[in-house]
Amino acid sequence: MKTKLLYTHALSPLHAGTGQGIGVIDLPIAREKATGLPFLPGSSVKGSLRDVCPNNLRVPLFGPEKNNAELHAGSVQFSDQRLLLLPVRSLKGTFAWVTSPYILNRFVRDACDANANSLVKAVPTPTSNGTVQECFIVNGKTLEMDGKVYLEDLDLTVSNNAVKKAQAQAWADVFAGEIFTGNWQTFFKERFCIVPDDVLNFLLDTATEITARISIAEDTKTTDKGQLWYEEALPCETVLFGMALAVKIGSVGLNPDAALKHIRDDLIKKPIQFGGKATVGRGLCRLTLSKANGGVN
Repeated sequence: MKTKLLYTHALSPLHAGTGQGIGVIDLPIAREKATGLPFLPGSSVKGSLRDVCPNNLRVPLFGPEKNNAELHAGSVQFSDQRLLLLPVRSLKGTFAWVTSPYILNRFVRDACDANANSLVKAVPTPTSNGTVQECFIVNGKTLEMDGKVYLEDLDLTVSNNAVKKAQAQAWADVFAGEIFTGNWQTFFKERFCIVPDDVLNFLLDTATEITARISIAEDTKTTDKGQLWYEEALPCETVLFGMALAVKIGSVGLNPDAALKHIRDDLIKKPIQFGGKATVGRGLCRLTLSKANGGVN
């Protein structure tokens, strides 16, 4: 078996839903029960990749169609894609890519499981108490105003701790190299921000995208009765992460290196649509396999 980290970068708002909601939002996004963190189910990843897979690779990579599913499994498996970087509106610099110590520690755990030890860095923890909410940034010129970073309705104090700032820089370098290319690497580093876990929890309730949708009656050109609803989505520029696992399945499966190479070279060269609301432009994402641990042969 071979395991690689897989990143999903949303190029348009991503609605991975749970069906009908019971609160103000009629169609909420999927969230983990315990943590409240948004995620994209692994079944959505597998289904969308299967749809774009060439016919000659579909059965070896993903297994037979439903009528023959009992014959053998596919060579590749996908975990849920969990939140890594949340884009949040900033008073300066337009927006910041925000993460937190808990998310970074989760990433460390998965990186170790994937033998991507070069990605494992020390996780800095910002101070969070009744008087100070601290954050770590890499380039103060982009997000900082008079020693503060302003995200949504929050003002966070920029830490001057040299050791922790160096740790934040190391994480910015990791994600820039893994997820982005060219000038986007510099653009990302200028907007990378680590906030306390409780601050991120607040932002998860305020920084997602809520859209009012209506259905118009064809004859009257007015709103159909009961056809006003609210949808939630992860905003454009959200980054998720998970794992892609490849195993050899009997005589029909591909060897793990070959399976992951096909994923990289044949399936994720172009953006792929995930989740619901595809016809209104939701869920267009760019996928990237980790370059760590020598890459795919």
